[in-house]
Amino acid sequence: MNLSSEKEVSAAIAGARGPLSVCGGGTRGLAGAGEVLSVAGLSGITLYEPGALTMVARAGTPVAEIEQALARENQRLAFEPMDHRGLLATKGEPTIGGIFAANVGGPRRLAVGAARDFLLGVRFVDGQGVVIKNGGRVMKNVTGYDLVKLMAGSCGTLGVLTEVSMKVLPRPETEATLVLSGLDDMRAVAALCRAMGSPFEITGAAHDPGAGESYLRLEGFEDSVAYRLRRLKDLLASADAHVLQSDASARKWAALRDVEAFHGVSGDVWRVSCKPSEGPELAARSGAQAHFFDWSGGLIWLRVPTGHDLRGRLGAFDGHATLIRADAATKARLGRFQPELPGVARLAAGLRARFDPKGIFNPGLMEAV
Repeated sequence: MNLSSEKEVSAAIAGARGPLSVCGGGTRGLAGAGEVLSVAGLSGITLYEPGALTMVARAGTPVAEIEQALARENQRLAFEPMDHRGLLATKGEPTIGGIFAANVGGPRRLAVGAARDFLLGVRFVDGQGVVIKNGGRVMKNVTGYDLVKLMAGSCGTLGVLTEVSMKVLPRPETEATLVLSGLDDMRAVAALCRAMGSPFEITGAAHDPGAGESYLRLEGFEDSVAYRLRRLKDLLASADAHVLQSDASARKWAALRDVEAFHGVSGDVWRVSCKPSEGPELAARSGAQAHFFDWSGGLIWLRVPTGHDLRGRLGAFDGHATLIRADAATKARLGRFQPELPGVARLAAGLRARFDPKGIFNPGLMEAV
């Protein structure tokens, strides 16, 4: 079903007698069993107030359209959402509803927060076809369910987003990246964490052992960035370092954001969230063919042999492992998402029963195998 209005979405859900595979642009490979319900036709920016740093858009609006409108006002989506198409070899256009439904962010999360932290309000249709609105165009506390936060990251299992309102931020005057060379995983993560603990406002901290380089990004006014770069070099006392300026820096972080190192290369891809201090040891015991760190070591991207049970290899740790790219058999056997603790699983099941009593939205997508 390719729908073009919230009314059509409501009617389709109310009349559904079987499972629905909810999707936007179809770029993340999350399509499941059932008839496809696409909101890509619900497109367009309905309100943009640059002075208030807010925008409202229908869920199917392409991210590229959002970013173009923001660029004209020298603003941006500060959480820099990842584009999965190169990694997953998918087509289509990423949509703003899909970004928030999956809580998709990028390297700047460690500095500014996740996608959900920029979501101000939502309109969505629940499993009975009822249209629900929550939040608004300003940040505020709410009582009862915080449906805005609840919908972010639910991957279409609680409701179908039809419109989102979001906070945007100004684009900085310039950026630069300090590149450190020759550090192993332990020393690199230690350096990244030390930089993050400094007052120099780091907005990106990554380490790529394949390239033998570690990256620290600074953004802001040109004089401020230059000053902080000098101080950061002094802090890390690294003679083997160079700087990527402006466009070169932006290209590097786009490549890291979209995991370009794993594009077109065979193997399954996993995304592991952990304590930065545990990252090097987890990578060492993962059995991965390649890996790199983001979020100062708190996020590990790993490329492993096809069918490799990474969760079994890692064992218990304080974090979770998400299967991003694999064949259908591996996804069915291992599950995409980390199995939930019993208490969390009961809470999640209760929420699904409340918002999707017919159990039609992306069934099985987020449940444990």
